[in-house]
Amino acid sequence: MPTHSEKRRVPYTPDQMYQLVADIERYPEFLPWTSACRVRSRSPLPEGGGEVVEADLVISFKVFRERFGSRITLRPEARTIDVEYLDGPFKYLKNHWYFSENEDGSATVDFFVDFEFKNILLQRLIGLVFNEAMQRVVRAFERRAEALYGRGDPAMV
Repeated sequence: MPTHSEKRRVPYTPDQMYQLVADIERYPEFLPWTSACRVRSRSPLPEGGGEVVEADLVISFKVFRERFGSRITLRPEARTIDVEYLDGPFKYLKNHWYFSENEDGSATVDFFVDFEFKNILLQRLIGLVFNEAMQRVVRAFERRAEALYGRGDPAMV
């Protein structure tokens, strides 16, 4: 049952970071082990101001290749993204993002993920490299922000 929680201050605005993470269709371009993304559906939130996206991601790791479905709730005004597991190789998966603004305009990214695979072999394999894998994922988002928005303002961190 790997769990990872992290807060990172970055030299980009909360809206920039929100847009980067909300753009799930681009994940295969930069996110480690993500080989494909397919959006199943998009619908507005009943209360307005956001949307619910159902999507499949294909994760490839060593000899394993798995597809999983998730429901992503995007709330741009609250700067939150919540991910719920729908189907695939997990027993469960929970993921949450929150983007807050610092006094200087920079963002603090609050990231949380908790999951467990159904396959005990896959669960043991990811357990061996989990911390390194999460660090690679975080670095991939940081590099993506730099590629999209430049180096950012160093005074903002």
